[in-house]
Order: sequence, then C-alpha cells, then structure tokens
Amino acid sequence: MPKALDEFPHLPLAHLPTPLAEMRHLRDELRARGARDVPRLFIKRDDCTGLATGGNKTRKLEYLLGEALEQGCDTIVTTGALQSNHARQTAAAAAVAGLSCILVLFDTVPYKATAYRRSGNLLLDRILGAEVRIENADADAAEIFGKLFKEIEAKGGKPYFV
Repeated sequence: MPKALDEFPHLPLAHLPTPLAEMRHLRDELRARGARDVPRLFIKRDDCTGLATGGNKTRKLEYLLGEALEQGCDTIVTTGALQSNHARQTAAAAAVAGLSCILVLFDTVPYKATAYRRSGNLLLDRILGAEVRIENADADAAEIFGKLFKEIEAKGGKPYFV
C-alpha cells in the first residue's frame, strides 16, 4: 500500500493554502472573440507561497528538504540554468532550514550582458546565501557533481542532491 503524504519527512515552507483568483478579463476577452459558453476561469496563485517570491517548487522542496534533514545532510546541491527559478527556491528553502546550499548553474543562454549575470535570480541566489558555481553549457555534469560531492565530504559535510 502506498504511503500517505503525512508519512514522509516534511519541512513546512509554504504559506498554504494559496488562493485561487478568477480570470474575469480572460473570460471577457474570449467572449469578445466569439467563444461561447466560456466557463469561469481560475488560476492557482502559487506565487503566493511566501518563499523567495513564491512558486510551485516550494511544495516539492518541503518534502525534499524534510528528507535531507532526516538523513542528516548539511549541504543542499542542485542545478539549473543561470536564472533558474528552481535554484532560487532551493537556495531559499536551504536558508530557512539552516543548511548550506551550492548551486551549479549551467551557462546555456547565449545572452552575455552583465545585467543578466548579476541580477534577477542570480542576485537572489547570492543574497539567500547560496554558493553559486557557473559552468559551461557543455560541461560534464556527472564529473562536476562527482567532484563536488567528494569536496563536500572531504570537509566533513553530507550533501543532498535536489
């Protein structure tokens, strides 16, 4: 029999429940364009989860960080692109949990402007206390993470990969 959600390790991070908001203007626009019998339309406002500008990633991070804490891990490691929302949310969750966080971000976007590399999620990642490591898009991820985990363990740490 599958486990119930409340049987898994869990770290509360989100302000729940997040609200539903009716999209009246979209419904009106669809009707104005000739659509018939348009039902009421709603959007789930997961931008209101309360963790570092919100997002639906908070829900999964509650369970992943709960598991990391249960396993005695002290360093959260994850990956994404330079402006990754997932990385930002993970950095915030690690900060709330009192864990170190290392973000390995792959430079996959050809846009090289300074502002892109110093603002947005990258800025928030650093403000949230994450160590940010930027790698080339074609770098060998398995090699990078293998070395990183050995580095963390050599310092007496215990990594958890999200």
